[in-house]
Amino acid sequence: MTRGYSVGTVARMTGVTVRTLHHYDEIGLLAPSERTGTGYRRYDDADLERLQQILGYRELGFGLDEIRTILDARGDDTLTLFRHQHALLTERIARLQRMVTTLEHTMEAHLMGITLTPEERFEVFGDDDPSRYAEEAERRWGGDGWTESQRRVSTYTKQDWMRFKDEAADLTRRMAEAMRSGAAPGDPVAMDLAEEHRRHISTWFYDCTYEIHRGLAELYVTDERFTETIDRAAEGLSAWLSDAILANADRAGS
Repeated sequence: MTRGYSVGTVARMTGVTVRTLHHYDEIGLLAPSERTGTGYRRYDDADLERLQQILGYRELGFGLDEIRTILDARGDDTLTLFRHQHALLTERIARLQRMVTTLEHTMEAHLMGITLTPEERFEVFGDDDPSRYAEEAERRWGGDGWTESQRRVSTYTKQDWMRFKDEAADLTRRMAEAMRSGAAPGDPVAMDLAEEHRRHISTWFYDCTYEIHRGLAELYVTDERFTETIDRAAEGLSAWLSDAILANADRAGS
């Protein structure tokens, strides 16, 4: 009694065409373990495992000759082959994810109006490209402020963004120093820094009213992405800045 799987069955199971399976047999890449008395191909479980390995390497972009060389060299060491494919696929996934992230940043930069090249954006911002929150910012604060922000940033050069980055870094450094020195969020020095923060936003992006600034204060402590970014300068700075912003708005009577 003949056992195993017919070429048609293997084709249905794997999605590989019968013609392709015939070709793999002809070039010695996947020869069926058995043939019937009338010459029909029959594949066993080991053949299907080899086919899985072939398809894995094909997905990774290897040519058929390269695949045959790899499989023949490893022989029956199936686990090693699968580990090799797993490592290659994992690296490919990571590479594709990096490409997706870059593409998302590029799309968001276009939405936000940033005209720098991808290389310039990376040089200026590194992993802190402000465009990564563009769609969310439009959804939350879309309107005149969003339109004004787009209008302004569309004119900024690399030098403008470098100046903005330097100013922001200096302000963050001084806020972190004030917090470390023991200044409470309600102290004049903290509120003055919060006011400088509000005016910095107004200078570079849109008219940051005290009401909008209060909204940002809440965001800094409720959205872990913002919290993580701010706390890179000093642990707890996001909460300190949030409280200082609210104290400053209270001081202004807004």
